Amino acid sequence: MAQQHRIHQLAVLLKQRIRSVNLARAGKWSLFFVLIGIIAGTGSIIFQYLCQLGAHVFMDWMAGYRPPQPAGEGHILPPTATVFNRWILLFLPAVGGLLSGWIVYRFAPEAEGHGTDAAIEAYHQKGGFMRSRVPIVKTIASAITLTTGGSGGREGPIAQIGAGFGSFMATKLKLSERERRIMLAAGIGAGVGSIFRAPLAGALFASEVLYSDPDFESEVIIPAGISSVVAYCLFSLVFGWGTLFDSPEFRFQNPLELGPYIVLALVLSVLSLCYVTSFYGVTDLFKKIRIPNHVKPAIGGMLTGMVGFYLPSTLAFGYGYAQQAIFNELAISVLLALALGKILTTSFTIGSGGSGGVFGPSVVIGGAMGGVVGKLFHQLIPGVVTSPGAFVVVGMAGFFTAVSNAPISTIIFVSEMTNSYELLLPSLFVCSICYVTSRRWSIYRKQVKNRVASPAHAGEFMVDVLQLIKVRDLMHLVRKVPTIPEHMPFQQFKVFFSQTKQHYFPVMDEENRMRGIFSSTDIRGVLFSPEIEHLVVMRDIATSTVVATTASEDLNTVLQKMTTKNIDSLPVVSEEDAHVLLGMLDRRDVIAFYNRQVQRLKAGELGPQGA
Repeated sequence: MAQQHRIHQLAVLLKQRIRSVNLARAGKWSLFFVLIGIIAGTGSIIFQYLCQLGAHVFMDWMAGYRPPQPAGEGHILPPTATVFNRWILLFLPAVGGLLSGWIVYRFAPEAEGHGTDAAIEAYHQKGGFMRSRVPIVKTIASAITLTTGGSGGREGPIAQIGAGFGSFMATKLKLSERERRIMLAAGIGAGVGSIFRAPLAGALFASEVLYSDPDFESEVIIPAGISSVVAYCLFSLVFGWGTLFDSPEFRFQNPLELGPYIVLALVLSVLSLCYVTSFYGVTDLFKKIRIPNHVKPAIGGMLTGMVGFYLPSTLAFGYGYAQQAIFNELAISVLLALALGKILTTSFTIGSGGSGGVFGPSVVIGGAMGGVVGKLFHQLIPGVVTSPGAFVVVGMAGFFTAVSNAPISTIIFVSEMTNSYELLLPSLFVCSICYVTSRRWSIYRKQVKNRVASPAHAGEFMVDVLQLIKVRDLMHLVRKVPTIPEHMPFQQFKVFFSQTKQHYFPVMDEENRMRGIFSSTDIRGVLFSPEIEHLVVMRDIATSTVVATTASEDLNTVLQKMTTKNIDSLPVVSEEDAHVLLGMLDRRDVIAFYNRQVQRLKAGELGPQGA
């Protein structure tokens, strides 16, 4: 009894110790994610101030251009009295492109373009590693690009800023690659969720945007959620707690409205193809031009300025025009010009190597085209489409879904940004159609298909797949081989051995039950000792401790046995009787079968459970 009582006490102490260790570990990681949120939120605040200050100096004071602001943002400085000058607006993006291009290509070339793709690549291909200077360079270069008229969004720069700090922190703490990837993704969610005031969407975006298939990085959601909430709270303490856009109380109450929404989804899908084609057409063209890299953004800026000379609304962020579209304040011609012109200016700005994001322009493009479709149907069937502004909100979500392959986080993004939760149903409907019809292209080239295709999960996924495949699935590859009687003289075996390419030889008794096995390596001692070979029978050479497998074992166990014993072929024996030989299974057949299954998984021919 005393001994049982002592064992019980030890068990209780062990449970308490495990609980305290788990709590300490959870506390440590929560602190890390809170810290990432604080830094990402601070980065968002600094970046927002830089953008507002830059816009005041360059756009307002120099060019006299004062684009409207969304309802959730205001000016930190009073407007100047400068008269609007199109000619300054023509050359301003080129000057900004030259300056930002020099900064980027001088100090951190990986900071060019839209930063979300760089963060995705770091997650999948670089073990979550980003150079510590990238966030600083990205902040300065993006602020210059966007406030001198370059067309882009804030999510790319801030995603790279948050991701860069998460990576930097994990590197300094000497954490594993897996932990560094998680912290990098948490930084993405914190940055994006804070600057767009959409913390839930930020967390989901960080886990969804990594893949082009409907797949989530599950281990990222909670860390990104913690960091995103902290960053959002910090940002909102400075810039206010409201949403980025204001909107009327839209309601979806008429099922007949789904018809116009189907048309909207198809229009957005076609437009998304135009956007992606234009964006990467310009990108690839600039990569072929043999001039110094830092000059390329200046050329792109000049082309942007030429469009902006006639369509100033297509420059910079454009969120204010999306706000006006929500309240049905823009004509169809203005909305159409805004959508098409924004595609060009964004392609020229970022495709040439300028620094900025692609989510912001997508919101404006999708909202403008949604407004066009909504207004047209409102004129045709005003009894069905009563609020064209609702099509603006749904268009924002549908278009970015079509270009990003991230439908779930996009729906939440737009709902949080516009406070239009009543439009979740039509948003889901349109985003689903856009996703299905637009899966063949994406603005994020560094996305991988799914977790199977990600180098970040290569090792762990191999084990998962091997554990799911049983030997019974490979019975067609199990070979029947000639067996050796246990009493066969070695001299007789020499004749047989000279006529076969077999390397492993099961040894059987008179009842055809396996009693041992030997390999071609095991006979060397006798083969080169002719003076004793007439005394040897094959039972003397065989090992009676047979390493075998059965139909119910998984391939992970099979390969472990082969690797541990350094053998290339295993006997497959009956489940009921280990002495009944069914055949031999070769290592190369196991690996070839595994590779075929992985290729089928990557092609989407079967799910992991079907492997």
